[in-house]
Amino acid sequence: MKTVDQLVFEAAYSHLEQGNYGFLCTIVSTVGASPRPLGSLLFLGNDGEVTGSLSGGCIEDDLLERLLGNEPTSHAPEIIEYGVTPEENERFGLPCGGRMQVMVECLMPGSQQQVDLLCLAGALAGRRGVRRIVDLEQGGWQIDDIDHCETLKLSDSLLQQDFGPRYQLLLVGANELARCIAELALAMDYRVLVCDPREERLQQWHCLGADTVCQMPDDAVREHATDPYSIVITLTHDPRIDDMALMEALQSSTLFYVGALGSQRTSDKRRQRLLQLELNESQIARLHAPVGLPIGSKSAMEIAVAVMAELTQCRAKAKRAAAERQSS
Repeated sequence: MKTVDQLVFEAAYSHLEQGNYGFLCTIVSTVGASPRPLGSLLFLGNDGEVTGSLSGGCIEDDLLERLLGNEPTSHAPEIIEYGVTPEENERFGLPCGGRMQVMVECLMPGSQQQVDLLCLAGALAGRRGVRRIVDLEQGGWQIDDIDHCETLKLSDSLLQQDFGPRYQLLLVGANELARCIAELALAMDYRVLVCDPREERLQQWHCLGADTVCQMPDDAVREHATDPYSIVITLTHDPRIDDMALMEALQSSTLFYVGALGSQRTSDKRRQRLLQLELNESQIARLHAPVGLPIGSKSAMEIAVAVMAELTQCRAKAKRAAAERQSS
């Protein structure tokens, strides 16, 4: 499955490739509560085609009314503000006091932006970070590869927006807990890959939208978990399987998160084994075990909720840390 951003870029490129023009709309500022996060994208084709989302639909309808039917006269971006009055909040479905600014860019066929759209979509398809810098006076773009994403920046003259690949969750062990985690993760826009070297287990395991690989766990980690947006969690309770994946994953300082299922006692024993397998203490310190927030979960779905809650917490912390680095 593709990220929403990738779908927007591909739809915009396809539309321009057919000789049509359209509008790329980006949430560039929010105050208070917002129905969609900062940086959310929407592409609006001149034929009414809509890809992406900025709200529950009311803002999209307003943009359709504003933009369609009029030939574009300027290529400079325009910023439209929503939620200025209580009446607008009610009309556009914004929470009380919520405000947002949407930047609208006209994209024309044969332009440099058409080429840049393909670059942006290709970077996300290849799991690479990419930055788009927009000249707010002239409308031109600059596209750069990046190692880490920063929060969106808006000044009087420039917009800087970073795009990272979709978070990828590699689950080791095709069991009921893996199915529960996969269902939640897919609903939260993760890519899910389930690895198990036992072919009969994989044949019995099904979750629509998740991919499976019948590989040794260390091989799966080496092949599929290779970037800062990758997560590895072991679920089999079999050290012969789990430890192979953990040894490989913990030797990489790149991965976003490495976790293992088990009680505190099981986790303590696992750490001792990993020390004997020649991992050092700093590598083992990266292991989240027991995996998941301690919410008293017992059933498979409850444990899955705890796991996804911890991943959400870790992502929020990483986002705050990036924002603090950016402001310092």
